[in-house]
Amino acid sequence: MKITRIETFRLPPRWLFCRVETDDGIVGWGEPVVEGRAEVVRTAVATLAEYLIGQDPLRIQDHWQVLTKGGFYRGGPVLSSAVAGLDQALWDIAGKAYGVPVHALLGGPVRDAVRVYAWVGGDEPAELADHIAAQVEAGFTAVKMNAAGRTSPLPTAAETAAVVERAATAREALGPDRDMAIDFHGRFTPAGARRVLELIAPLHPLFAEEPVLPEHTPLLPRLVESTAVPIATGERLFSRAEFLPAFQAGIAVAQPDLSHAGGISEVHRIAAVAETFGALLAPHCPLGPLALAASLQVAFATPNFLIQEQSLGIHYNKSADLLSYVLDPAPFRFTDGHAHRTTLPGLGITVDEAAVRQADASAPAWRNPVWRHPDGSFAEW
Repeated sequence: MKITRIETFRLPPRWLFCRVETDDGIVGWGEPVVEGRAEVVRTAVATLAEYLIGQDPLRIQDHWQVLTKGGFYRGGPVLSSAVAGLDQALWDIAGKAYGVPVHALLGGPVRDAVRVYAWVGGDEPAELADHIAAQVEAGFTAVKMNAAGRTSPLPTAAETAAVVERAATAREALGPDRDMAIDFHGRFTPAGARRVLELIAPLHPLFAEEPVLPEHTPLLPRLVESTAVPIATGERLFSRAEFLPAFQAGIAVAQPDLSHAGGISEVHRIAAVAETFGALLAPHCPLGPLALAASLQVAFATPNFLIQEQSLGIHYNKSADLLSYVLDPAPFRFTDGHAHRTTLPGLGITVDEAAVRQADASAPAWRNPVWRHPDGSFAEW
């Protein structure tokens, strides 16, 4: 079996899919994207495709080595994301070739259901309780919310109180038997994060996500030691090597993204490294169906898995949603807050290729907002 063609499709709301075709007629799909830089990743995929055309798709690990290390300059979000989507597609092909789901190729399942959480915003406390009630009604047992919007470098008393109010509103709406995760989104300085974490700790968040920027990873040890709140990070870390200082700092939860951190191959390895540090895996995934399908395959085969993000109904998905480009929604039909394991081959989903090709012709470019503080200086989004 040889790879004969590789195509990419830029799709609403902000996704990029790749399609890898073989001379045996087996097709694999993946999702290589950097949100807001899909066009750049598309070019990177085309460059990497020059190597893959004519190759045996089943030599996944060898291809991963060449794609990530074959150039003198390595790493970074664009290259890692391009590799990630291609890696997902190769695993999809392998599963279809052998007639088994990807999790069977990763050593077999360790669970039959994967707990997932829903996004509830969090910017407006008045709306937060209603959003949470809707997700609880839908069967979810965990939600994630923003800690804050635009935030001062050192949060004011009012800004700090607003974060605590959001968390308290969420805890009241959820009760003691459901979980909330709080996403700091790298908007806080280490000092600001320490102040807020101390105040929300009694509300028992499942974890605090990205309390500081990834470039401040060397400062994580003091932050971890200063709070009882489990610290999570990793959506902007792209390899085992980049995660190692975070694990050494004592983070509780690793959040690699299957469309950014080298795909199924590398995230599976990141999970194994996390286990040696007593850390859990909660893959980042506010993206499309292929990224989520790949995440679920890893989750089914990962002993130290905690919970999975998913984008159904997330605020980014205005022009298309998680189910817009799949023919069968069953793999993403969540019951009691869980996705349930199937034996469907490969990634376990069937892409609506006609819808993908049609959407590619008219997809608008998505760019993340650029925020500024009241004095006109740049603010972290």
